[in-house]
Amino acid sequence: LEEEMTEAAADSNEDPLEETEDLEPLEPDDGGTFQQVTNLLNIMDSGAAKTDAAGAGPDMRKTLASVIITEKATSEPSVVMNALIRCLQVPKISTQRKVNIYNILQEIIQQEGELEEQGVQRLVAIASKEMRETLEAEGYVKAEVASDTLAALSRNHFSLVMYELQHHLKPLNLTDEFVIITLAKLANGNVFEFMPYMGITLATIFTMLRLANEAKMRQVICSATETFCETVQFYLRHLEDSVYPVMTEDQFAVKLFPLYRYFVTVWLRNQNPEVKLGVIKSLKPMLNLLLPNDDLRDQVYDYIPLLLAEYRGSLEALFITQVLRQILEMSVTTNTPVPEMQLHTIFTELHVQVCAKVPAQQQYSSQNLVEIVQCFIALARSYPKELMKFFFSQIEMSKEAIRVGTLTLIRAVVSADEPRMNIRTISLAIRVVKNTLSDTRFKVRMAILRIIGQLALSGYQDRIKGWGLKYVSVQLTLSTYKLTNHRESFYQRDLEEKMVHKVTMDTVRIITSSVSGMTNEFWVRLLCYIMETDYTEALTPICISLTNLAERQLHTKDAAAGVASKSKHVDLPAPQKLLARLLVLMSSPYKGEGRGIAMLNLLRTLSQSIAPSMADMWEVEIPLLVKYLEEHTEFTWNQKTWEDKLIQFLRNSLKKTRGSNWSLRLSKELNNQIESFDSPSLEKGFLYRALGFTLAMGLEADKVEVLLLELLYKTDYSNDFDREGVILCFGLCARGQVKTVLNVLHDFEERIQESEQSWQIGAWRKDHPWRRETVKSALMVIYSCVASYCHPQMLLTHVDNPITAKIIHHYSSSCQDICLKMAFMKSVMQVTKAIKNIKDLEDFQFAQKMTLTGIITATIKEEPTDSLVSPVRTMAMEALSHLSNLKPFYSMEENNELMDISIHSVISLQPPAEDNESIQTLYANAMHALEQLMEGLMQRQLDPKGLQEMVHVTRLLGSWLLSLQGLCWGAFEQGSLSLVACYTIPLKLGQFGMLVGLMAPCTCDSHRRTRIASMDVLSSLLDLHASQTCSSWGPSKELELAKCKEDLQGPDVEKIFSASSRIAKVACVQFNCDEVVSLIQKLCENIGAMDLQHDKASVTWIGTFLQMRAKELEDKVAEILGAILVHLPVVDHLEVRRCLIEGILLLAHYHQETVLTSLLRQPLPMERHLTEVWLAVAENVPFARTMLHGLMGRLQSRFTPKANATSKADIWRLAAVDPLMTLCTIHLLIQKIDVNDKLLDLFPDLIYTLLLQLSSSQGPEAMSPVLKTWRLVHAGMLPEEINLQRCSWGWITIQSMQLLFRRLNSEQLVHTLEEQGVWALLQSSSTFLQGVGLLARLCMRSMEGYRQRLSELVLRGMDSDVLSCRISSTAVCVEVRLGFMSDPVLYQEKLLKPTVLLLEKGADQEDEALRVLSLRALGNMALGAPKKVRQYRKLLLEKCLDSLRGPVSTSVTSEGMEALAKILAELREGDVGSSFSVLCEQCRAFFDSESELLRLKAFVLFGRLAKVVGISKKHFFKEEVKKAWIPLLLHCQDPCPDAAQACVATVFQCAHFWGWKAPESSSGRSDSSTADEMTVLQTTLCSILTQKKPAVLYSFLLGTMTYVSSNLPRIRSAACDLAGVIMKQMSAHHLKKLDFPALRDSLQELQLDSDPGVRRAALETLKILDTCSQHLLLASSGGFC
Repeated sequence: LEEEMTEAAADSNEDPLEETEDLEPLEPDDGGTFQQVTNLLNIMDSGAAKTDAAGAGPDMRKTLASVIITEKATSEPSVVMNALIRCLQVPKISTQRKVNIYNILQEIIQQEGELEEQGVQRLVAIASKEMRETLEAEGYVKAEVASDTLAALSRNHFSLVMYELQHHLKPLNLTDEFVIITLAKLANGNVFEFMPYMGITLATIFTMLRLANEAKMRQVICSATETFCETVQFYLRHLEDSVYPVMTEDQFAVKLFPLYRYFVTVWLRNQNPEVKLGVIKSLKPMLNLLLPNDDLRDQVYDYIPLLLAEYRGSLEALFITQVLRQILEMSVTTNTPVPEMQLHTIFTELHVQVCAKVPAQQQYSSQNLVEIVQCFIALARSYPKELMKFFFSQIEMSKEAIRVGTLTLIRAVVSADEPRMNIRTISLAIRVVKNTLSDTRFKVRMAILRIIGQLALSGYQDRIKGWGLKYVSVQLTLSTYKLTNHRESFYQRDLEEKMVHKVTMDTVRIITSSVSGMTNEFWVRLLCYIMETDYTEALTPICISLTNLAERQLHTKDAAAGVASKSKHVDLPAPQKLLARLLVLMSSPYKGEGRGIAMLNLLRTLSQSIAPSMADMWEVEIPLLVKYLEEHTEFTWNQKTWEDKLIQFLRNSLKKTRGSNWSLRLSKELNNQIESFDSPSLEKGFLYRALGFTLAMGLEADKVEVLLLELLYKTDYSNDFDREGVILCFGLCARGQVKTVLNVLHDFEERIQESEQSWQIGAWRKDHPWRRETVKSALMVIYSCVASYCHPQMLLTHVDNPITAKIIHHYSSSCQDICLKMAFMKSVMQVTKAIKNIKDLEDFQFAQKMTLTGIITATIKEEPTDSLVSPVRTMAMEALSHLSNLKPFYSMEENNELMDISIHSVISLQPPAEDNESIQTLYANAMHALEQLMEGLMQRQLDPKGLQEMVHVTRLLGSWLLSLQGLCWGAFEQGSLSLVACYTIPLKLGQFGMLVGLMAPCTCDSHRRTRIASMDVLSSLLDLHASQTCSSWGPSKELELAKCKEDLQGPDVEKIFSASSRIAKVACVQFNCDEVVSLIQKLCENIGAMDLQHDKASVTWIGTFLQMRAKELEDKVAEILGAILVHLPVVDHLEVRRCLIEGILLLAHYHQETVLTSLLRQPLPMERHLTEVWLAVAENVPFARTMLHGLMGRLQSRFTPKANATSKADIWRLAAVDPLMTLCTIHLLIQKIDVNDKLLDLFPDLIYTLLLQLSSSQGPEAMSPVLKTWRLVHAGMLPEEINLQRCSWGWITIQSMQLLFRRLNSEQLVHTLEEQGVWALLQSSSTFLQGVGLLARLCMRSMEGYRQRLSELVLRGMDSDVLSCRISSTAVCVEVRLGFMSDPVLYQEKLLKPTVLLLEKGADQEDEALRVLSLRALGNMALGAPKKVRQYRKLLLEKCLDSLRGPVSTSVTSEGMEALAKILAELREGDVGSSFSVLCEQCRAFFDSESELLRLKAFVLFGRLAKVVGISKKHFFKEEVKKAWIPLLLHCQDPCPDAAQACVATVFQCAHFWGWKAPESSSGRSDSSTADEMTVLQTTLCSILTQKKPAVLYSFLLGTMTYVSSNLPRIRSAACDLAGVIMKQMSAHHLKKLDFPALRDSLQELQLDSDPGVRRAALETLKILDTCSQHLLLASSGGFC
């Protein structure tokens, strides 16, 4: 890169720059330097230079270009400088280029070597001009660099530069600002050379002050003045180095003062803050020159008020205070105080700065406060009295800020290290302070405390004795009280009090470390504070202070005595009380800023005063304790280790006082402190421990008993911590006082015996009555703790009685809640551990062992078997484990019983949920306890006889181990190997399969050790079984097992499973059928108990055994299938589930009926696992069709007579199953079988079977009986997959039928079924038969190919013993239009006769629906098979006539008449025979029936009889018409329109029997025309009868009048109308026979009828009657009618 640039610079002849045209010609010796420099400057100016291959960027290129120019200047400085000067003169040069040129020139100027004078002059002129040009944004940069260039030139060419600058510095003429800036730079860089010009420069600048109106110019002048003053000061300090004429300091001051005065009086009042700041900063160096001058100093004082006035402005207060401090400190130094008249102003302004709130814009408030303090210290040195008076006046104000600020200043004044700060000033200050002692505000209190501490530090200790120490003591007590009795809602106050307390402690530390001759009162106060305070944060500094005071007191006493060996005592409270307090507090040594070390040092200092006998030992022990604490922190120390060290320290200390009552007095003090600490706390826990050790060393047993008894009475047994503390205390005391402890417990039990039967035990204390169980549980644990700590020989003496006896007594005499049970178990474990820990037990027999065992086993049995809510079960098993190790040992029977009880207690528990950590912990602990117990019991029973007794326990243990997820495999492995190792033990039935099933999954365990161990156990089991059964077991099998074992050792999972499968094949031949069942049951139990690999291994073994032995397991299929189905729902992994389902299908292939029945007998239809089984069936279409046949057979068996079973398969096939389950299964198979299989061959049977099933129970309420039973047993909700709607036969049956029809691919049929609402009709019981008929009709139209099979099925159904089946089948027969009877199949197959006979049978049944349908079918025979009616006429007429006789339902009667009408249409008169008369009579009987339907059917039938009548029956039927004529005429106006229309048609059909020819039918006519015809018919008939048979007309009238009392209003009205017609046509002869009064009464009675039509008809008839009556009277009087 450098070479590239050099070449670019050397190329001076190519492309000359245009800018050089106006310059002077290059000098001959230039040598192309100008062009080279220009090229290098061009490189520096280029901002977008590309990075070269070396990686140098644009910045590096510029730097290298600059370096090249500078290096060239070292050899030719003048040539290079001239070239650069010429470059500066190029027109339109950029600012950056000029800046680069000036920077290079500055580097060249700084090099050694002389420059040409001419070049320097040209450069000075150019730079001066550049510097003075109009300043803009870029121009300011050029001026700045030009100024720097002139400053650089001045070092070697000062005169040239100074001349140029002075030339432009003229009096009364405002120069350019950079001229002044450059002068300041020259002064700073050339101090001695500049001094001759200093005076004239200052004088000239002073003449410009009035002209400088711009803020920028004023700032420049202030900054230059500051530099000039600093230069003068440097000059004055180095006068000896100056070669120029010497100017004195006063001469400089005189020249400088006018500027100072103008700055302060004029420019300081300027509103521009930057100008103000510049003035203030320039005043400090100016004052350094002015203040030493005595004459000018006084003048400076005169301008102090102007400075103070600036505090109220926006200027930073720090700078003003610094100037003021400079003036005040100089006044002290020169001993020329500021005028007294200015004091108050100075005091006030400075005091306000301290007390007032600092404005937000003030950035240096803290530094300003420091400066103000120094100002006040200076004022205190000059005017101490006046200052204290001012402070006193401020203190009298009640404002907290003023008082705090004043006290802070007083403290600063006191702290000043000034000899002239006399006692008088201190006294005045103390007087001011005392005036604020009653102020309770926390800031004032802290300020006073700091003053007291400062007085002590400053050597005025005597001045604080009395009031100061008392105030400190009061504040210490007050702040501690407030902190220990604080309220949560006063958080701010707590913080304030903590601050006060902190300052108080600092003050105490200062006082105790500096004050000599401390009063005893303060010493006592501090000691009492330690003994009484609950605020532990203060203990560390107080202990340090007490240590200092004690050392001073000891030193003072030694000095007073003058003897070094004098006893070192200080005044103390009770030594035992102090030691007890400090020991307890030291149990938490890192609280309160590490109080432990402070307290140890205090003990060491006071050792001679506390206990002289311990002093020597303490001198050795305490430093070791201190060292331990220093080596650790609160995060690394061990609490127990530290407490052990303290207890050892206490024990060693008490040993030094043997023979005295020192330990007993210490015990009393420890006992007294129990209530001083909270529960729980580390201090209180250690206190109980220390009390126990101390009491154990007591010599006076009676006094120890008193203390122990007092402790028992005052303990709150409901508090767990206090209860445990007392228990520990008694145990530790028993080490040396076991008899005393037992006596105390006995005494306490006797005292509370009076109230022992009550629920509470009273005591001395009334604040917390004790629950009986709480006290008893505490006493039990106390006894066991005594056993744990007492001497071994003493334990053997007392363990049975009273210790264990008392424990049993207290447990047995209580209500035995959970807490008491836990206490009992804990006590038993402690006692047994204590006995076991005795080394020389010899033949010790624990007499209470069996009693304890009985209580514990009873407790285990009482625990809930389905839940784990407490650790009682775990503790009980642990207690049994400990008891089992003591003599006398348990017998074999007792061992077995204990194992059985324990295993059942744990196995019955459900594993806890993952989110319940507490129950998980309890469960894990219970499992571990059971493991330990089982290991202990099994180890004592490993002989053959014992192992034989343990086989059943092993089965339970295996289940337990599976539930443990393999945590205790090692223990069980040892037990299992020991079990199978004894070849002489015969295994019972099922045990072999159970044990193999337990071990088999472990052959695929993830741990190699487990796989190998399980393989060994299996090999042993197989050997054992082979030897006991004498089965073949050759070397080939041994070799195969060895290869399998080798494969199990590798990590390949596939090989492991393959080896496990081969093991199963080898083992399979050794199993009989019962053992296979036992094995599969155990393998199913194992699924889900361990991990996935175990589950896969289990199903692998199951599949292997079923493949090899399935054909032989006919009697065991139900058991195997039951085991699989029970565990299938809980299997989560898909692959495992699939394997189990494949096993079920494998069984089904060989034993279909058994498997089918077992599946259909499951408690809930279509649970998830069952659905998966049937889905697997559906995947195999041929097998699924076979299963469908079987399922249909199960449903059809309900409607066929029961058959006798001839084989085991028949037994399972004929077994009762839940129809709902069967229907659900059929539905699922139809839905899931391959859609390409239409099931055409199964379609008729499926439809028929489903239809019959649907008929057997209607509505969603008809649920499965098994499901109803399930609801009675289970209180919870149905499983999610069991939908309540789907648990109905109707819903599932209809769904299945719909699926079948969709499979036919007949969209038109499916659409027609939906459109005509067939499915909706079938769902309702009220419309079910209608739906059956409609379905049959549509099927017959669309499915001609299935008619024969459907005919056979229908006939079978009609012959069924099940009523619903017969009804549904008969309903199908009703459809005759396209039904079976019109089908040639019936004739070809000779099915008509059986059909008629079955219908005959159905017509005789009591069931109404069946009779109706049978009659309808018989009637429809005339439509479907009219040619066969005459053949079966007798049967048909007989069955139909039977429906008209007797008390039968309306529907049956109406259906019988309708059937007769259809049958009569196909018969002639002779075919009816004798039944004709019966038919007529039965038919007329229903004319006046209240049932509209019966009336309608009777009218139709009578009309049909009229058509059948021939010659032989005409006369007879005419009589029948005569009998029926009146009701027929009247019912032509029947309220039922259909009945009225049928009656009219019948009347017209019967009219010709009267000899009147009328139309045969009135159909198609209006009601009005029909009524007119009826009126004409009635009138004509009456006329004919009047002429031919008047007597008949008379009988008609009598018969008509009987209908006026009919229940039907229309009939009553018609009767009135007909009676009127008859009376009009009657002859006078027959009118005379009428009972006119009776007729009138009847008609008048109808006038009151509720129906207006009746009333109107009766009125008309009454008028006719009256007319006839009048005519009759006239006739009788006139002889004519």
